[in-house]
Amino acid sequence: MKKFSNYVIACAWAVSLLCGTVAKPTWAAEVNFVSTQLRPVDEADKVRNVILKGMSDTVKFTPEDDGPFLTRLLAEVAAGKGQVGVAGALDSSLATLNDKGALSDLDALYASLAKTRSFNSAFTSVGTFGGERQRMVPWMYSSYIMMANKKALPYLPKGADINALTYDQLKQWAKAIKDATGEAKLGFPAGPKGLMHRFFQGYLYPSYTGGMARTFRSVDAQKMWADFRDLWQYTNARSTAYGFMEEPMASGEVWIAFDHAARLLPALKEKPGDFVAFPAPAGPRGRGYMLVLAGLSIPKSAPDKEAAGRLIDHLTRSTTQAITLAETGFYPVVKTTEVKLGEGIAMVANALEQQSGAKDARAATVPVGLGAKGGEFNKIYLDAFQRIVLRREDIAGVLKAQGEAMKALLDEVKIPCWAPDKTQGTHCSVD
Repeated sequence: MKKFSNYVIACAWAVSLLCGTVAKPTWAAEVNFVSTQLRPVDEADKVRNVILKGMSDTVKFTPEDDGPFLTRLLAEVAAGKGQVGVAGALDSSLATLNDKGALSDLDALYASLAKTRSFNSAFTSVGTFGGERQRMVPWMYSSYIMMANKKALPYLPKGADINALTYDQLKQWAKAIKDATGEAKLGFPAGPKGLMHRFFQGYLYPSYTGGMARTFRSVDAQKMWADFRDLWQYTNARSTAYGFMEEPMASGEVWIAFDHAARLLPALKEKPGDFVAFPAPAGPRGRGYMLVLAGLSIPKSAPDKEAAGRLIDHLTRSTTQAITLAETGFYPVVKTTEVKLGEGIAMVANALEQQSGAKDARAATVPVGLGAKGGEFNKIYLDAFQRIVLRREDIAGVLKAQGEAMKALLDEVKIPCWAPDKTQGTHCSVD
């Protein structure tokens, strides 16, 4: 007998629900779970030995790189017969499979799951890939957030809510600190190893223009770059050398920073009493943020779709979600209180929840699918930053030139847009 507490088991996609103490079911099966996420050896071991513990079915977990993952699944679907039961990957990779008609409809499964757990609606909507059917169930996510030393809090603009800041208030805040201390205490990861391109793609552009690529050279983008150039005068000059913001935050060189949650976490875990974590600011078009969302799908060629549904049920239970966070650092897509988190991790979790759950939240997805052109795509944003903000070149002229470069790249790769942009025509391009 196995004791299942705090959650319900969806036996067969919206069929019978069994609660309490149940015997090992007669429908126990073997499920092949292939994932582009949690690939490192230590993380994969945690999946097999901790996260999947308690499954009645036998689950074979196989980590794969994105290329082989897509090739394998498309080949199985084309053959009409496959071995993979559940596919786990970033939403953009699963979107590629969906575009090829390779994913099963999961409406009934999702409806069953939603009866016993509360999914973030923004994450759920991504799983329709712009259509009417649920083809992906959210699994786990991460994102980028802001962090501040508590020494910076007295300088917040009057009446400002740190969990609902605007970019104008961020500028006022940074200016007040510089005026009072004589030092620029705002920092960004704009060095060679930093993730500054994600700030432009997922935060500034969606917040000011409502898009990421299509709106690259828009009038709204010109306003955005002008505002950010004005903000830069209150930014620590060493930002162009910063890769990971936790170090300048820990040393006190920077008091306010933006970075990936995982890169800020060490400082928050070491001295949680010294810092606060909070959502990124909002612009005229909302609170843009980059959603690094992993999801679960069932290929059309899956050999046992009911067993695949049971695995997705297990992975999205609130208890399993909390264990996944504790073991891997990926955050839950459902509300969970089962596992007590360390103070630093809890601070990040709260900031991420505040950010994704904000009324003005505007989610952007990671621009994948570019293959060898990915670095070139990111460089277009960074070159615009260098020319407009650091060299103070004419904004309209730079955006025209860089916009043409982006249009040429997108016309070459011919792939769909990433949220919040919507594809018009055959592929994503620049308006």
